[in-house]
Amino acid sequence: MLSPNRTKGEVFFSYMYRSTSNLESMRVIAGEFRRRVLKSLPGLEIRPTPDRMREALFNVLSPLIEGAVFVDAYAGTGAVGIEALSRGARKVVLIDNDRLALQLIEENLRMLKALGRTQVVKGKAAVLAGRYQADIVFADPPYPLEKEYVDLMTELGAVGPPLTIVQHASRFQLEETYGVLHRTRVLKQGDNSLSFFAPHDV
Repeated sequence: MLSPNRTKGEVFFSYMYRSTSNLESMRVIAGEFRRRVLKSLPGLEIRPTPDRMREALFNVLSPLIEGAVFVDAYAGTGAVGIEALSRGARKVVLIDNDRLALQLIEENLRMLKALGRTQVVKGKAAVLAGRYQADIVFADPPYPLEKEYVDLMTELGAVGPPLTIVQHASRFQLEETYGVLHRTRVLKQGDNSLSFFAPHDV
């Protein structure tokens, strides 16, 4: 809980500029930024994609990621978008509605000297994710907000990106079809799942 005399922003910057022992961290798995450590923050409502799930995701995307435009919706720490950039994505758009998350993403990108190849966007990912000419959209809404999945997939189903991947709780059942998008694959790891969607004619 925040002290009544401190704003969330003040707490954020106190975390950022104290000893790095107060920061949670994760590593980029492969590519240009392999083994570089990314910052996360304890206490924020950010749930990074687990390393094993991230590795499984990019094993699937390996033949598709080089030169792609990649949208990381509900970006959180930016770990998935940064992994895509590390593995050869031409451009990465990172969307989140949380000001502190966006500051954290920009801090990670600045550390990697990768700001020029990315676009960091504040806003509702369910509305914005379909507005970019993306080759791949990755979306990881907060698990408890099940309506957010419906809103997101309704928007994307009207646009039909070539590939959409949604991370969700394994117990949560997504529809097989949203607009022009049809589910082609589910990859499960315990409590977490990735659902892959592509337009009907692909």
